[in-house]
Amino acid sequence: MKAAVLKSLGSPLVVETAPDPVLGTGEVIVDVVATRVLSYMNEVFSGERNYALDLPIIPGPGAIGRVRAIGPDATKLSVGDWVFCDPTVRSRDDVVAPDIALQGLTAAGPGGMKLQRHFRHGSYAEQMRVPTENVKKLGQITPEEASQWCALGTALVPYGGFLAAKLQPGETVLVSGATGNFGSAAVSVALAMGAACVVTPGRNEAVIADLVRRFGARVKPVKLSGNEDDDREAMKRAAGGPIDCVLDIMPPSVSTHVVRAAVMTVRAYGRVVLMGGVGMAGGAGLELPYPWLMRNCISIHGVWMYPPDAAGRLISMVRAGLLRLDEYQTTNFDLDHVNEAVAHAAANGGPFKMTVIRP
Repeated sequence: MKAAVLKSLGSPLVVETAPDPVLGTGEVIVDVVATRVLSYMNEVFSGERNYALDLPIIPGPGAIGRVRAIGPDATKLSVGDWVFCDPTVRSRDDVVAPDIALQGLTAAGPGGMKLQRHFRHGSYAEQMRVPTENVKKLGQITPEEASQWCALGTALVPYGGFLAAKLQPGETVLVSGATGNFGSAAVSVALAMGAACVVTPGRNEAVIADLVRRFGARVKPVKLSGNEDDDREAMKRAAGGPIDCVLDIMPPSVSTHVVRAAVMTVRAYGRVVLMGGVGMAGGAGLELPYPWLMRNCISIHGVWMYPPDAAGRLISMVRAGLLRLDEYQTTNFDLDHVNEAVAHAAANGGPFKMTVIRP
């Protein structure tokens, strides 16, 4: 098969002929039709993000494709089915605290690296081998629609955060990082889950105004000043009442005081979800006050990705019309132009924009 291979950090991807994946028990082979390019993939490939990668590797987290072959333990899938390939691979011998690898992207700890050595290759190829439980049926779609369905991979991340926080219809949510790619997806997911109000702080007035245009009066924009105390009070005023849940999904470049200002808007007995990259590049910690956490009974949820059943549930939300994937503007590249796709994604990583490779 044709594939794009990362042979060393800091070098371009090499498009070449690679061995076809070989089917094993508990696995599915999928023909890749469309796969998204994360806006920061250039930072992964350069080594700037310090992701755990056992090179050489065919990168690419997740895909939309069609089932090519199934193993003997698959009873619902059929050859030809349209599917979403969930990149969150979990070890099967510890259901309580499984090791995790993101197929084609990174791994967590020694156990995650063991997973990566087997499910190492991702979706920047004509075919990929995926654990059976990670293949989620989409129902019938057209080949043209496959690009837009790649947005599932973006929406799933904040959806996992809101599931961890047990977000309920009618609650008020604050999304810290609402003007980013994952943050804007968090706004749409919160509204799809029934949030009565979503506070969207940011410094880019055009982007926060666009969120209001897209989703209406339930979105409450806040222009940040950079002063922690003033911004916290402005966010509280915009909510018009208690904030039940704060989801932070800021990138590593953001300072901790911006995150802390948002986190500490949550009401007593409220929930905070931390899904961003703050602190991963070094620097000061978040430093939340112990007395505030204790006396207000605040729940803090650190969440990486989402539970195994999340993708199927989100697909149902799309099918029901609760979550619209047509908000996303897609730009498509073929596999021969994979390096151009990576550069395009880095330069065009704003809200509801998606760069897609179609092998």
